[in-house]
Amino acid sequence: MINTNDTRFLKVCCFVFEHLQLQGELFVEVDIVDSDTILHLNHELRGVDKATDVLSFGIVEVTPSITKFERDEFAYEYSETYNAILLGSIVICESVAKNQAKEYGQSLDCELQYLFLHGLLHLLGYDHITEKDKDLMRMREKEIVRLLKLDNL
Repeated sequence: MINTNDTRFLKVCCFVFEHLQLQGELFVEVDIVDSDTILHLNHELRGVDKATDVLSFGIVEVTPSITKFERDEFAYEYSETYNAILLGSIVICESVAKNQAKEYGQSLDCELQYLFLHGLLHLLGYDHITEKDKDLMRMREKEIVRLLKLDNL
């Protein structure tokens, strides 16, 4: 489940959940913000004083090997309101996405979907801190981008 009716993000979210064979009801929040907002978040929460394309804020501590999300095991993160486990939030900066789309020669829709995918993978425990982790995350991104047929990624 996702907090938007934006079909671009719903498509990616549903596909990733199915492709990774995730079990359980999960909720993901997504917000599209301006560069001032993401600059503020990046500065306050990461100590980085520049705008970025996407930030992810996980609520649940997971690794890529976790595929089963049961209410009993994630009781603290369970929301009665959404009847789902709160996975986390993804914040995307539209102006940075526009610039990147132009730079990479692709549509804004594709760039937004890619940034959402990148953020979602972070919420699911993927990262790019070590080379090994980076390779795994990049492999998963490329695989999903290819299967979703996102242009030029």
